[in-house]
Amino acid sequence: MKLAIYGQTYQQNTKDIIDRILAITQKNNAEVVFEANYHALLVENNISVKEMPTFSSHTELNASFDFFISIGGDGTMLRATTFVKSKEIPIVGINAGRLGFLANVQQDSIEKSLLSLFEGNYKVSERTLLSLECYPDPCDIYDLNFALNEITVSRKNTTSMITIETCLNGEFLTSFWADGLIISTPTGSTGYNLSCGGPVITPESKCLVITPIAPHNLNVRPLVICDETEIKLKVSGREPQFLVSLDSGTKAIDNENEIHVKKAPFTINMVDFPEEGFLKTLRNKLLWGEDKRN
Repeated sequence: MKLAIYGQTYQQNTKDIIDRILAITQKNNAEVVFEANYHALLVENNISVKEMPTFSSHTELNASFDFFISIGGDGTMLRATTFVKSKEIPIVGINAGRLGFLANVQQDSIEKSLLSLFEGNYKVSERTLLSLECYPDPCDIYDLNFALNEITVSRKNTTSMITIETCLNGEFLTSFWADGLIISTPTGSTGYNLSCGGPVITPESKCLVITPIAPHNLNVRPLVICDETEIKLKVSGREPQFLVSLDSGTKAIDNENEIHVKKAPFTINMVDFPEEGFLKTLRNKLLWGEDKRN
């Protein structure tokens, strides 16, 4: 078995996580390859990985890799997708942060979860992505314009609201007067969408949700739509530009541009373990069913 390992930061618990991963992978004769920048960070902090192989770009990942292990929080998982892209390598998220819906392997279950990988005791969950096209500006935020969580348009350099003319499959829906608009996948429904009052959607549902950010009209509500819908947005406001965000990447776009959002032609595979499923994570993170009264 061959594993790619990626992280973004060094934290107090990083050494313990890496040591435990290496112990179980070596015991099971698995090959481990570190992302180059993360590898350098680990070496700098005196973790014994100096002689281990590295990769620097998504072009160095191929079908020989069985899994891509992300160490961090949900933000690290989102960046991991820019390495995997359409290669269908399943991503395993080890949560080294706090609130995490994507990185669902907790630190106290690293050995158990990795052993489940070697034993084949896991499920691959296919996650929908969103693709973005801009006209006439190509609007390239990454070298491949897609998002696992959400695509957002929002105001730039102003406290005034923007107007977002929205069409679904060529039919006019409405003009949102708001601070912005979130178009979220089911995976992203527990992120920015949730904080703005949108619904939680189970990961493999075949839908998207459109959620306004601080709308001017109180009767405007999030809208759940079929994931085969093509969404067209046209933004106007007092400023000549607005912001477009794909997960954690953001770019300023001129108001003259039209934004087209639709489901990407490929999916991202994420690994779920029986003991760390979405519903359990939802209960734990949102404290459902817990009586907090003293």
